[in-house]
Amino acid sequence: MAADLLLWDHPVSCYAQKVRIALREKGIPFNFATPKGAGTGDLANMDPAFAKNNHRVEVPTLVDGDLTIFDSTIILEYLEDKYPDKPLRPADPAARARARMIEDVCDSQYEAINWGMGEVHGYKRAEGELARKMTDEAKQQAGEVQKWLTEQLGDAEWFGGVSLGWADVCVWPFVNRSTSYGMEPAADSALGKWYERAKQRPSVKSVHEEFVTATATFSSAAAEAIAKGLMRREYRDHRLEWMIKSGGIGVVKEGLEKNTIRFSWPCARE
Repeated sequence: MAADLLLWDHPVSCYAQKVRIALREKGIPFNFATPKGAGTGDLANMDPAFAKNNHRVEVPTLVDGDLTIFDSTIILEYLEDKYPDKPLRPADPAARARARMIEDVCDSQYEAINWGMGEVHGYKRAEGELARKMTDEAKQQAGEVQKWLTEQLGDAEWFGGVSLGWADVCVWPFVNRSTSYGMEPAADSALGKWYERAKQRPSVKSVHEEFVTATATFSSAAAEAIAKGLMRREYRDHRLEWMIKSGGIGVVKEGLEKNTIRFSWPCARE
């Protein structure tokens, strides 16, 4: 069967990884590409095919014929509705609500912690004592989230119960990103064993391999792009909150002064 779907994504994006895992778990053929200029905030140099009908210009974005869908949760819902043969979404309303709550925590609070570590260590927004303090904050907060996730997992093999499901797809990329920053769950913990178990599945294994390849040269290139003013990172909602509560308000001020940070659409007048 030919691939009718195009996924604009980036191999490092946890949001995009969710969608790729889901597509592969459901056996849906698709093409995927990383758009030129994605994440830079520079519309003039952004791939016009990616920006078309996509005012947020964020990955992941799914294109299905004339339909363009942004936001990873909405994309997952669309895939479940259009391709119901191999569902990831629980049938039970209570289980479905729990899966959605787990996803929401990962998409907001957990993502912000990992993103913050990227700003500090990948983009070199903080150095010295400030970097150390912010890293300590991130590790403590990641531990809290992982403890909560462990409670949600309980004694089950999967967050979805007896088989991998919606919540598993949504949690794994964020635990993986934490692991890359040295904030991994204990190997002998329920969450640590779940992480490794999921990584053995072909859908997750392929995403992990794509992630490892993409991050091999990520840090040096990322820091250079910020230093040269070639990138304006999006400091939206939970990310901005994390920077401020974790001691990075000076990072925000400097980013505004140097025009290396931006906020979400709609844009403020300059």
